[in-house]
Amino acid sequence: MISDDQMTALIETVRDVARVEILPHFRNLDALQIDSKSAPDDLVTIADRAAELAISKAVHSILPDAAIIGEEAVSSDKSVLARVKEPGLVVVIDPIDGTWNYANGIATYGVILAVIEDGQCIFGLLYDPSYDDWIMATKGEGAFFCRPDGTKRALQLAPPPDKLSDCFGFVGLYLFGKERQAQLAAALPSFRRSMTLRCSCHEYRMLAQGASQFCLNGMLNVWDHAAGVLIYQEAGGVARLLDGRNYDPVMRKGHLLTAASEPLWEELSELFGEA
Repeated sequence: MISDDQMTALIETVRDVARVEILPHFRNLDALQIDSKSAPDDLVTIADRAAELAISKAVHSILPDAAIIGEEAVSSDKSVLARVKEPGLVVVIDPIDGTWNYANGIATYGVILAVIEDGQCIFGLLYDPSYDDWIMATKGEGAFFCRPDGTKRALQLAPPPDKLSDCFGFVGLYLFGKERQAQLAAALPSFRRSMTLRCSCHEYRMLAQGASQFCLNGMLNVWDHAAGVLIYQEAGGVARLLDGRNYDPVMRKGHLLTAASEPLWEELSELFGEA
């Protein structure tokens, strides 16, 4: 476990790094400060790299025995990802989640940090640099929306609408193969509204606050989901793969479905089916 002081230090680290390394570059990047990775829309910026280095350095001081997994470190060396299976503490960092939005001046981006102990996520943080507020959870202690003045509000999901046609959710079609995209697209008219924010941080924030009722995701990057799944479950949500397995941070393949209740999850899983 981590202490309250260590948890506070992690939060303050993310806030400080966002202020120094992320916000000054927002809407202030030139073309030479933006690169693509696996695809033309899979971007990384000078701010991603600087923020990950700064957060990693601070984590070494706060939790000296913890292994660290950063999205950009994995991009450079895939073997770093194996650390998530190591015993003890592992800190997972997504320095800027929603980099495409960030690089294009859209304020839907954030910082995600998760602490995993012996394979299970025990602390999750979804931070919004633009507004300096965050959603956090520690395992077994609930999820909270927090402001810098020290106020926090417990998050507990209300029952979702009775009808799918009244539900709003996230479906990132671009994360699935072309044939699967067509199958999923045919199901989208079942809902009141479906979309993607291209940012797991803010999708999980909206889910945890009850602003949307479900999300179907086709990629299981641990930096995208470990913190968000913990927070959503602590708020009362359901998170399982479409094949029925419970989400685990070590998972690499599968389709993750989150929903605001067990009956809604069952109905959605039947609608979407398993790939």
